[in-house]
Amino acid sequence: MNNADLQKRKESAIARGQGNMAPVYVDRALNAEIWDVEGKRHIDFGAGIAVVNTGHNHPKVKAAVQAQLERFTHTCVMVSPYESAVALAEKLNAAAPGNTPKKSIFVTTGAEAVENCVKIARAYTGRPGIIAFNGGFHGRTNMTMGLTGKVNPYKIGFGPFPSDIFHIPYPNDYLGITEEQALADLQMRFTCDIEPSRVAAIIIEPVQGEGGFYIASASFLQKLRKLCDDHGILLILDEIQAGFARTGTMFCHEQAGIEADLMTAAKGIAGGFPIAAVVGKADIMDAPIPGGLGGTYGGSPVGCAAGLAVFDVIEEEQLCDRAVKVGAHFVKHLNAMQAEYPQIIGEVRNAGAMIAVEFVHDGDVNKPYPELAKKLSAKAAENGLVLLSCGIRGNVIRFLPALTIEMDIIDEGMEIFKRCFKELV
Repeated sequence: MNNADLQKRKESAIARGQGNMAPVYVDRALNAEIWDVEGKRHIDFGAGIAVVNTGHNHPKVKAAVQAQLERFTHTCVMVSPYESAVALAEKLNAAAPGNTPKKSIFVTTGAEAVENCVKIARAYTGRPGIIAFNGGFHGRTNMTMGLTGKVNPYKIGFGPFPSDIFHIPYPNDYLGITEEQALADLQMRFTCDIEPSRVAAIIIEPVQGEGGFYIASASFLQKLRKLCDDHGILLILDEIQAGFARTGTMFCHEQAGIEADLMTAAKGIAGGFPIAAVVGKADIMDAPIPGGLGGTYGGSPVGCAAGLAVFDVIEEEQLCDRAVKVGAHFVKHLNAMQAEYPQIIGEVRNAGAMIAVEFVHDGDVNKPYPELAKKLSAKAAENGLVLLSCGIRGNVIRFLPALTIEMDIIDEGMEIFKRCFKELV
């Protein structure tokens, strides 16, 4: 069995829409390293898109899952519930920023969490409108595609999308979009498209994931919080990629000193097991009637067991602090590269261990270089390094390592990155 043969089988058996970045098929993984079916070792700078924040096969997560498998794997939390779901909800409620009493629900995917936020917001406010941001990514269901602010590849051929969704610019100093411009555009939406009294919620990623790791400032999130309060609009923080210690705090918007009305959680919640959640203010969460929220697999007992273990690992291994150190170590490498190649590396940015490098031509922010990002991620895969590209212009490489990654593994992976980069420029 080899990678090439498996890729041929995959192309025959799985629809092309569910593509894969590189023809590298995993046999086993440990912490920040992967071994493919041919025995080749790969350094993982993607962590399954910020999922295994605690590393591949963390012993505590693995032990918790094995213990749960001995007891039961599924009863449906809406039919025959179990203590682990209650315990995980209690952990999430306590960890969510702000002092208002919280409640949670469990679903299976991040897109489901976002979609349920919309349902809850509409049930609570009695309003239809939702405002999202250009460049945002919220999922691939019909509703979440409507919220997502990037067409290629997420929206091509899939319309029409739900009504009463409106997009505004995401503030971005590097691309010349100020906070004032974003807020002015929001006011224009209120003037031209939908009055504030018909808007149920505004949804925002504190750090845009697929959009390119652009970071909303604390001041902007605070202004958005006040605007929502002034108009009775709910503020939804999409923490799917930024949560679970990834940015240096348990949830990123904690750093802005604000409290969300509703918050999504997924990806890093359970060390690789499929579970997601909505966490929100208790009175808002209780707006839908019993049976209005849920799903057959939501709150899987295996996922709940893994999630409880992840909470323990984050606390015991101080992964919030670790994320800051990991991010700084990457940035040190990338800043040195930028000093050497200022005409190609336009910006290096990070929020903890969400790290990005943006490529341009001639040092010009208006001349994106997506070809380099695409070629670099492919070449890195050939050389034993897992890299992810992103960005509304396709010109960003993002680094999402396990928060438990060893510093010498970062150094080794960055040497591969530098070598591949220099061969391409």
